[in-house]
Amino acid sequence: MLATSISNRFRFASWSTLLVLLPAVLLPTVAIADDDISWPFRGGPTLNGHVAATDAVGLPSEFDEASGTNIKWKVKLEGFGHSTAIIGGGKAWLTSATEDGKQQFIYCLDAESGKVLHHKLLFENAEPEPLNNNINTYASPSCALEADAVYVHFGSYGTAKLNPETADVVWERKDIQCRHFRGPGSSPIIFKDLLILTFDGIDAQFVMALDKHSGKTVWRTDRSTDYGDLDEDGKPKREGDLRKAYSTPSLVEVNGRTQVVSVGSRAGFAYDALTGKEIWGIRHDDFNAAAPPSFYKNFAILNTGSRGANLMAVELNETTKGDVTESHVKWNRDKANSRLAAPLLVENRIYMITDTGVANCVDAETGDEVWKDRVGGTHVASPIFANGLIYFCSEEGDVTVIEAGDEFKVITKNHIADGMRASPSAAHGRLYLRTFGHLYCIGQ
Repeated sequence: MLATSISNRFRFASWSTLLVLLPAVLLPTVAIADDDISWPFRGGPTLNGHVAATDAVGLPSEFDEASGTNIKWKVKLEGFGHSTAIIGGGKAWLTSATEDGKQQFIYCLDAESGKVLHHKLLFENAEPEPLNNNINTYASPSCALEADAVYVHFGSYGTAKLNPETADVVWERKDIQCRHFRGPGSSPIIFKDLLILTFDGIDAQFVMALDKHSGKTVWRTDRSTDYGDLDEDGKPKREGDLRKAYSTPSLVEVNGRTQVVSVGSRAGFAYDALTGKEIWGIRHDDFNAAAPPSFYKNFAILNTGSRGANLMAVELNETTKGDVTESHVKWNRDKANSRLAAPLLVENRIYMITDTGVANCVDAETGDEVWKDRVGGTHVASPIFANGLIYFCSEEGDVTVIEAGDEFKVITKNHIADGMRASPSAAHGRLYLRTFGHLYCIGQ
């Protein structure tokens, strides 16, 4: 089924029409391979919310703050932030900022005890742009971690590489500019020697790659989207607010070529990971895209953001080039999709939760709904998967654990004092929850 009701909002750069007619090979690209790093990115080791089998062993599905059951430790954090706790080398890394955004910090805690090892001021901003909303913070992008480096990102307010032993700055960039208007949200990912960043502001929209060793720009590709948002004076409506997006990209290999798949306002794209060259694009009606793509068989599963978010499957093969809106969309689900929390792909099922707490299970092959039920609460954090179970975390402090399957089955419903918008992470049989005021370690 082709996407419907999608206007011509998007133009492409020119590209070669020569196709190499080989069988398509589609493989999720593992972004990191280090046994000592359990949760290197916001979306985990494979960027898809799945806990590695070794880290899932012993992971609790039941805990309670009132009784202390399985609450290993709880540490109060200063400032504000929605960045996920990144876990590796026996440490947990996360960022925070003052409420006004004038100061931004890095936190490093001992993952076993919760002891604060580093709490450093990284960037100061004399006049940060107001957030213009009550959801985001000035420390929402998560860190990226390797054995010898921590990469910290605050959007246009600064990006830095830190020494993971001392938290000292190796290099920093404060010259990459866009007006976030409602605050930064996209997190960095790593591919080979590249640190890949996403900027979807109101005045500039682009994806870029830095040399992770030096911080120098390797490539930058501007979005080629026609946003269709100009007023009678030729200026973007609402100051360009309809151009905003927050999504973190993901990586996939198609015919031996790694693509960066990135969803922005009004369009989603794939870029060559090494060069930044635009490969294909898909038009859509929405803005505020926040969820990363996922991959099933030879399809990219995209969530387009905003209250009317679409969930669609785009076929990936040697013919997926240029504007594929009318040619490569296998199915398009146009209602009852998650808006901010990322869809979670487990085998041939996609599990989602809306910001109003309605959970859905969708057939990844067809886009058809398998079940829908109410979890309750308000949901911004993305779910994670471990041991056949899915963890949903709400702003009210409830963590609902359901069984992944073709029937809605709640295993446990847990509660902690703080609510959360940061997505959870897991390592060595422990669950790490970054709440509005604390970092929790949940473990037996």
